[in-house]
Amino acid sequence: MATGMKENRAAGIIWMLATMFCFITLDAIMKHLMESYSLVQVTWARFFFATIIAALACGRDIGRLAKTRHPKPQLLRSVLLMSTTAMFNAGIRTTPLATGTTIMFLSPILVTILAIPLLGEKVGLRRWAGVVLGFTGALIVVRPWEEGLGAYGHGVLFLLAAAFLNANYQILTRKVRGDDPRTSLLYTAAAGAVVTSLIVPWFWSWPTGFDWLLLIASGLAGGLGHLFLIRSFQAAPASVVAPFSYSSLLWAALFGFVIWGDWPELWTWAGAAIIIGSGLYIFHRERLAHEDR
Repeated sequence: MATGMKENRAAGIIWMLATMFCFITLDAIMKHLMESYSLVQVTWARFFFATIIAALACGRDIGRLAKTRHPKPQLLRSVLLMSTTAMFNAGIRTTPLATGTTIMFLSPILVTILAIPLLGEKVGLRRWAGVVLGFTGALIVVRPWEEGLGAYGHGVLFLLAAAFLNANYQILTRKVRGDDPRTSLLYTAAAGAVVTSLIVPWFWSWPTGFDWLLLIASGLAGGLGHLFLIRSFQAAPASVVAPFSYSSLLWAALFGFVIWGDWPELWTWAGAAIIIGSGLYIFHRERLAHEDR
């Protein structure tokens, strides 16, 4: 939590709930738009309009905030977030939104594994047990023993790749904590906007008036989601607000049912419960490990 700010746990929780609503709104809009537009065009809109939100958040300090102490990690973070978004979008094209959200819950579990070679952290037997439990939950959701590539086909492969890329993105986020959070927000949005703007002309299909609003809304939801996330961690400790990130499954299930008539199967709920439980346990063990240092 930022120093010099008064702790407000209730506000932190509300900001986290708002964050998850924004992110699932973004995911639902992108899934809907990909029924008519290319993956590249939808991803471009998410970053292009989020850059505007990031610039507005920086305000008059944008010149100062555009300077980073960690240029290489920041650029690599941007590439990883852009790649995560592209893989996730490709995955939810053919996979229910709630299922895609559940698979992404693997990211914090993967962070535990990647922190060993990338951050030099030690992981005890109890956290390894949590990791194994989390992957068991993922197997229940994906059900690879079913015909073909499992219950949801090749879309799951894109989602697993997205979870892996997102875990690396989170690892690098730890390495740029010396920068202002708005600097990180600006870099991730602007880099994605620049790259996708270079290639989107080859995938462009002119949107209708309403679809323009949806494209703008995707960037707005993404940008606001990251801003709300910053506010959440400024208002309350991570140990208080982080568990509420799992509320995204409820939003995803609701959006999926209302828009596409997809209600998560019992397998999905069961796997999600196991993954969430393992994620919370790993987070608890990590907190205890840091307190003992």
